[in-house]
Amino acid sequence: MVTRATVACSAGARALGVPRALAATRRIPLSFVSTTRSFWKMGFNPLQLRSTAPHERKSLIIRAARTESKGVSLGFRAPHFELPEPLTGKVWKLEDFESYPALLVMFICNHCPFVKHLKKDFVKLANFYSKKGLAVVAISSNSVATHPQDGPEFMAEEAKLFKYPFPYLYDESQDVARDFGAVCTPEFFLYKKDGRRPFELVYHGQFDDSRPRNGLPVTGRDIILAIECVLSGQPVPSNQKPSIGCSIKWHPQMEQ
Repeated sequence: MVTRATVACSAGARALGVPRALAATRRIPLSFVSTTRSFWKMGFNPLQLRSTAPHERKSLIIRAARTESKGVSLGFRAPHFELPEPLTGKVWKLEDFESYPALLVMFICNHCPFVKHLKKDFVKLANFYSKKGLAVVAISSNSVATHPQDGPEFMAEEAKLFKYPFPYLYDESQDVARDFGAVCTPEFFLYKKDGRRPFELVYHGQFDDSRPRNGLPVTGRDIILAIECVLSGQPVPSNQKPSIGCSIKWHPQMEQ
């Protein structure tokens, strides 16, 4: 049966350049059309999105301690944090973001090749969605004993160089990473705020399928779809691919 929604989706897909046959056979949902428009506005090319399994099997020769995000259940409440921002010296708390309908917490660092692969796109995404009500904060929890390049002085330089539009906080004790259940960089935690209720985790997954050297374009498809759902009051799909990156570098005496 051809429904009105199916016709609307197919028409929207054709307007965005998606082939008619694809729109008709897959019945592209309105949420995809809406998210695709966001790709265009942010400078991503949605027509480059494709299945990645065959490519990933061929590539990823990168030599880094690859770790997947895991072990945190959806519905998990955002833990309290109180961390300094090396660039400004300001101390940020979870309460500073209470007025926002959504909060994206990113665990990143300076040296990780998986983070470097996405840095400019973190900035692009934060600049775009901060105007729509999304709060963004980045946290580095790596040990400076083993990775001094991830220390606060270099964090400040990094934030200034890439013009981070979000606070980039230093978790020296690594307690905040443990409270969140973070294990890799980059790792993404998207929370929604419902009135006076605490922030609730709705997305804990990857940015998209692109990885260093796997030849796939950075699109932000997965994280953008989740953000669009939260800001529009729609449920976020529970089928979420884990983020993949370098393991967090724990202090030598605190190895997990």
